[in-house]
Amino acid sequence: MDIPNNPGSRVTEASGTVADVNAQLALLLELMAQGDQAAFADFYRLTSRRVFGMARRVLVDPGLSEDTTQEVFLQVWQGAVNFNPDAGSPMAWLMTIAHRRAIDRVRSAQSATDREAMFGAANHGTEHDSVAEEAGSRLEAEAVVRCLGTLTETQRESVRLAYYGGLTYREVAEHLGAAVPTIKSRIRDGLLRLKSCLGVG
Repeated sequence: MDIPNNPGSRVTEASGTVADVNAQLALLLELMAQGDQAAFADFYRLTSRRVFGMARRVLVDPGLSEDTTQEVFLQVWQGAVNFNPDAGSPMAWLMTIAHRRAIDRVRSAQSATDREAMFGAANHGTEHDSVAEEAGSRLEAEAVVRCLGTLTETQRESVRLAYYGGLTYREVAEHLGAAVPTIKSRIRDGLLRLKSCLGVG
């Protein structure tokens, strides 16, 4: 099923408070659940930059990020009926879908050996680089795996839990038995080192 075209937009830009925007998005999702293609086009216009930004942070590669963004909105169009406003805001629901899709992309870009190397990097550091160089069909995925090996053990574990496990700072802190500010510092320093290694500005 293709993402529908816009037969006539009613919304041009997000405005007002966060609550106003979320109320607007909730209404659009309700209309989308009824098959309203114009509502979908409005929803896409209001949120696509945020979704692409999430995908780009995880995937780095702009082409993969664009593909993932399209997959996210196809899923939203098909699953709008499943949105439950009592469970959270429309934006939170959307960004959860986007994060999961991006992580799925990272995982699908690697072989089973790559994934084992990534998640077991703390215990198999000496094997990490050779596995990353030999396995995987995407250069970007190999670069991420290799660069994860340059982090300290505590940085790598914190980043892995936050970005590949989808945990919040507080959940990572509870999992590792550390203070939230400590976890934030580890993740910040780890991401800076990853950006440097990957050559990202």
